[in-house]
Amino acid sequence: MQDAKPKCLFVNPPIYDFAAYDFWLRPLGLLTVAGMLRGRAELSLYDFLDRRHPLARGKGLQDDAWGRGKFLEQRVAKPEVFRPIRRYYRRFGLPQENFEQYLQAHGPFDFVFVQTVMTYWYLGVQEVIQTVRRCCPGGRIVLGGFYATACREHALRLGADWVASGQDLGPMWDWLGLGRPEGNTPAAWELYPEPVTAAITLTRGCPYRCSYCYVPVAGGGFRPRRLNETIADFESARLAGVRHLAFYDDALLYRPNDVLYPFLDYVQRAGGGVSLHSPNAMHARLMTPETARRLVAAGMKSFYLGYESVSAEFQRQTGAKVAGEDLAGAVEALRSAGVPAGAITAYEILGHPLADVQGIEESMRFASSLGIRVMLSDFSPIPGTPDGQLCRGVVDLDEPLYHNKSAFPMLLLGPEKVDYYKNLCTALNRRNKQSGQD
Repeated sequence: MQDAKPKCLFVNPPIYDFAAYDFWLRPLGLLTVAGMLRGRAELSLYDFLDRRHPLARGKGLQDDAWGRGKFLEQRVAKPEVFRPIRRYYRRFGLPQENFEQYLQAHGPFDFVFVQTVMTYWYLGVQEVIQTVRRCCPGGRIVLGGFYATACREHALRLGADWVASGQDLGPMWDWLGLGRPEGNTPAAWELYPEPVTAAITLTRGCPYRCSYCYVPVAGGGFRPRRLNETIADFESARLAGVRHLAFYDDALLYRPNDVLYPFLDYVQRAGGGVSLHSPNAMHARLMTPETARRLVAAGMKSFYLGYESVSAEFQRQTGAKVAGEDLAGAVEALRSAGVPAGAITAYEILGHPLADVQGIEESMRFASSLGIRVMLSDFSPIPGTPDGQLCRGVVDLDEPLYHNKSAFPMLLLGPEKVDYYKNLCTALNRRNKQSGQD
């Protein structure tokens, strides 16, 4: 008699934070691991952040034109470290009791894999671990993802059986005893009844060394994936019903002839039906007219560009990734390719420890003068990064809650200054939108 396949549950935890929005936020790493077990295990998914779950739909949550929208939420007590922050704290996601009912109805499970993302979201991970221990005590719990990597020692204290850190999953497979996966294994988007949105990467790592980014700390350098693998990922998502596909690459535009262009050519030949999006900041310096034309032809609908500051000194101290003329050139390339100004957004960091040389207001006004949207990207002090280390005198980096990007700018700059910059951003975007309608 053949041994039964192990039962594996994959969990995307709830979020505890001041704010959260489904900005193509999908558990790509979790579903990639699930895909590696396709055919070798019985797979199940519980996504607390699934806005198309019947409980979420019952609350009237709506998608925007690009598949994004609000999560279910409830106000909860703030952790003590956030007492100075004059904002409500919330839990985003499906109710905990529904997860308990799911475990009782579909368990027991042999293994429970839990995705981790932001370091300061660990309260949701902790909730999942405690619930699994109570309702499915025999299940062995595996953590993986960014928090498990950047704050491994802290993650080990949450009570999981295994914490997988970094990109090398070999030790995890050995511990699981399920055998290492072979061949190409696309992410398991089919575990969603209605995925609608999904994510993909064409590359790993980044060739740049920005001082606020964890990617250089993680090591590995820039590594393109094979074209046949990325095509398989695209087709797996499309066959599952995905209509909006977000690139999660850190260097999407680097070496485009080798990586991006062949993929876009395939997508264009495959025909319509899937819109492409770039929530991760693309390098403005690398946005050429040819790249812009190819992105548009393949169906890209949203264009997010990294532009942290107009200040040459700030750029010099943080990596010199982009200058004002680079942003202007990228916008011109995109507009010439037919992209409307409202679909182009420049990210700017708010709350950086070098704020005194950043010139954030001047930077916002310059980006806005190009007719595009400006989006403030709140700074999170990540341990191990040079800029994160600068914040040790401001907050206790050993407590991940202090990495919270909604809280840190307020602790550094004060709520009045933060409100000023955010109100200015809203006003600049409103002005450009009204000008575009006239």
